Amino acid sequence: MSLSRLVLGESPHQRVRASQTLLAIGIFVLGAVAQGIGAAAGFIDPVALAWLVAYTLLGSLGFYALVRSGLNLHLGTDPSLTLPQALFAISSVSASYAIAGPLRGALLALLLLVILFGIFSLRPAQARLLAAAGFAGLAAAVAWRTLGPGPRYPLLMEGLHLLLAATVLSATSVLAIRLGRMRARLSAQKADLTEALQLNRELATRDMLTGLLNRRAMTELLAQVAQRPPRSAGPLVLALLDIDHFKRINDRHGHQVGDAVLQRFADLARAELRTSDALARWGGEEFLLLLPGTPLAAAETVLARLRERIAGADFGAIVPGLTVSFSAGVSLCAAGEDGDRAIERADQALYRAKHAGRNRVELAAA
Repeated sequence: MSLSRLVLGESPHQRVRASQTLLAIGIFVLGAVAQGIGAAAGFIDPVALAWLVAYTLLGSLGFYALVRSGLNLHLGTDPSLTLPQALFAISSVSASYAIAGPLRGALLALLLLVILFGIFSLRPAQARLLAAAGFAGLAAAVAWRTLGPGPRYPLLMEGLHLLLAATVLSATSVLAIRLGRMRARLSAQKADLTEALQLNRELATRDMLTGLLNRRAMTELLAQVAQRPPRSAGPLVLALLDIDHFKRINDRHGHQVGDAVLQRFADLARAELRTSDALARWGGEEFLLLLPGTPLAAAETVLARLRERIAGADFGAIVPGLTVSFSAGVSLCAAGEDGDRAIERADQALYRAKHAGRNRVELAAA
């Protein structure tokens, strides 16, 4: 296993999250080094700095452990843990401000960096919360060092720092809110576009009345099947199904009833077929059934079962007393054979089934 996979993991999304957490750790380490130099120069209390470094590194390593272990995926709606990490960073920066002495002004930039770190993933309410938390953390540090025991920071200087922080945090919060709303609009537009593309695919491949494959989609599927290698290809059966006396149903009861019969027929047929089978509305009341890997004898059994299911089905909800049956012509399609020829043979067999009394299945001549 490569070092990258060992450190970041396998999942692309988790790798991004782990790398962001490690980036935050890197920033903390660089900050600790800079403050360590300040401690060596006598600007920062080394004991207080040691406690702060321990707190910061242990906390940030804890976030890395959550991401690397995958527990972050079960801790709310944001697996990146953006808001918790940002709030933790604010607490660390605020504590750093309190002990940094003359170096504290530079930490205002780190406070801004914390909000920028999550600006592209924070929701508007979260951006407001983070800006308020940043100001509150800084205000608490200022209050401690201007009003508390020990060496105190100049009150006027701290007031200016707070004013500057309030201005910058407010502006950054407004920017984060606008970006969040823009991101929400883009997400909604993307969802609408995805839905439209899915509908276009459905329109291109599905019959809108029955939900079955349309003639174009079945033709493309047959062309793909025809390219199957002869040695690896199993038997392939095609069947043309035609609802008996469908014109009579339309003439007596109207086209709305005819459409309902087609929909009911399609639902019943789907329930009897395997997921590997393909059924298409070929035209009008005619359907084309593709049965891959099915010997001719087994195909006869499938169609006999389907014919019994249709004949025994209750169409009374559409028209009281209405019964429906179908006739079918079946042909075996050899590997490498043009599907149109097999369909032609099935059509001839269907013609014989109709003239032999309907509600029957005829096999095409070999």
